[in-house]
Amino acid sequence: QVDLMESGGGSVHPGGSLTLSCAASGISFAGATMGWYRQAPGNQRRDMVASIKSGTTINYSDSVNGRFTISRDNAKNIVYLEMNDLKPEQPGVYHCTAHAWWGQGTQVTVSA
Repeated sequence: QVDLMESGGGSVHPGGSLTLSCAASGISFAGATMGWYRQAPGNQRRDMVASIKSGTTINYSDSVNGRFTISRDNAKNIVYLEMNDLKPEQPGVYHCTAHAWWGQGTQVTVSA
């Protein structure tokens, strides 16, 4: 089975920072495309935030480009999302992805 376990969520003030982690098991991590998706409060839509391929190709959504950084540690099977300058309009549950698999998500709240 594939397990994706997110951690690192919490509550911050606008402009604050959080670093999310996703520990993966049950997959060949080094060859997997990993990503982070945000599910906004009150709906089921999940929008891509950032992704990183096995060859280190990285893609960010326009809303977070320049503020968020995705990285991976293949030795530990962990993908990270460093979030800086969080905006009040961008809270939600952040889900880790590996190929077509989804983690349960970690909650991020931005409270003014």
